[in-house]
Amino acid sequence: MINIKISDKLKEKCPNTTVASIEAKVSVRDGDEHLWKIINDKCEEIKNNIKKDEVLKIKNIETSRIAYKKLGKDPSRYRLSSESLAKRVVKGMDLYKVNNVVDINNLISLESFYSVGTYDLSKLGKEIIFTIGGENQRYDGIGRGSINLENLPVFEDEIGKFGSTTSDSERAMITSDTNHILMNIIAFDKDEELNRYLDYAIDLLEKYADAVIIDKKVTY
Repeated sequence: MINIKISDKLKEKCPNTTVASIEAKVSVRDGDEHLWKIINDKCEEIKNNIKKDEVLKIKNIETSRIAYKKLGKDPSRYRLSSESLAKRVVKGMDLYKVNNVVDINNLISLESFYSVGTYDLSKLGKEIIFTIGGENQRYDGIGRGSINLENLPVFEDEIGKFGSTTSDSERAMITSDTNHILMNIIAFDKDEELNRYLDYAIDLLEKYADAVIIDKKVTY
């Protein structure tokens, strides 16, 4: 497993921060109808059980928003990716179909209500740190333009910042050429369910992305 650390300055403000990770070799392709049936069933379950005004009260979204406030980031202006995804589903909007790996990423976020990021390891350095973005730091988010990273929980390597719980960067995005991935599920409350989410993600990756799992790890 690639070495992942949580910075002291992030731990100081959010001591229960946890990153659950999977490293795997995969085959990226269009999502198939069996995977999309699982995704659509999950979306229907959410729509039938959660009202629009209840999304912010979902435990794992709520604890992540509290973490943003502790870091000095406005969660209403810089929405968590998990919150944005849940709100889209509750409003009855279709999810974007990207590829099998990104679709699994989004399904795990809907299952856990945590922000999930999946990255092309060939585009990353050897050591990853989960930390806090600094003043004047930015990157181009996927489909989002320039993202202000100041006070945002972010992943960085030797090259720079590449992922966050609001929007990941274009640098390490999953493409049709990707074959080696890192998937991170980000919690701010040491959730005992993280291993269950990891196991579910592994099952989906093996079934729908021909994954060979290299390792899984929970970093505190």
